[in-house]
Amino acid sequence: MNDFGAALREWRGRRRLSQLELALRAGTTQRHVSFMESGRSTPGRGMVVRVAESLQLPLRERNALLHTAGYAPSYPETRLDDPALKPVLDSLRGLLDGHRPYPAIVVDRFGDLVASNDGISVLTEGAAPELLEPPVNVLRLALHPHGMAPRIVNFDDWAQHVLERPRQEIARAPHERLSALLDELRGYLPEPANPSAEHLGFAVPLRLRSALGELRLITAITTFATAVDVTVSELRLETFLPADEATAIALSRPQ
Repeated sequence: MNDFGAALREWRGRRRLSQLELALRAGTTQRHVSFMESGRSTPGRGMVVRVAESLQLPLRERNALLHTAGYAPSYPETRLDDPALKPVLDSLRGLLDGHRPYPAIVVDRFGDLVASNDGISVLTEGAAPELLEPPVNVLRLALHPHGMAPRIVNFDDWAQHVLERPRQEIARAPHERLSALLDELRGYLPEPANPSAEHLGFAVPLRLRSALGELRLITAITTFATAVDVTVSELRLETFLPADEATAIALSRPQ
């Protein structure tokens, strides 16, 4: 089996699609999908792109699939310090500044901090200096016993919320670093980790002790689904919002 055929079969299996289902999504026939997987048919670039779209692959994995089929990548991957990304990063910083006085951060697919506003100080309060050395991993910061963990009132529930991020990323596109990070984060949880009876899955408010008192925060995550650059497509804007009036007043008070 050729490299493309093996990769196509693996991704189809991960997405739990039959050959017929994939064929219908990609606008081709089950026979053609079968021939591509067996190596009896060589797909054109357009077919590879359609298949990748049908499998809902992230841009990085679409480039990899094109490579296995013998084609150059279709989607650029620009370094964050490249001047070409300055307009994007400037726009993100504008969003971060506009969210003040509430915390807001931009992270990459691994949870490494790319940018933040000064509201992040309520999250980093009391954290060990080594956890705040770049690159800061916000997932590690959240669950590490020398990070936010001692100040999180509903730690068991929030921990499951934090673990969901790498779980979802691994489901979308497996990566060794993500798997290693997930194992590390699980190690910070007590055994056994028991979410409370009020745990609502992904919808978990953060209850955080701070110098301002106990804060109750909810989060909103924005992704850039229409991005055509790999780097931009992997960024996440996470904004923290007050879940009650007391938190809103506390965060709005001059520091």
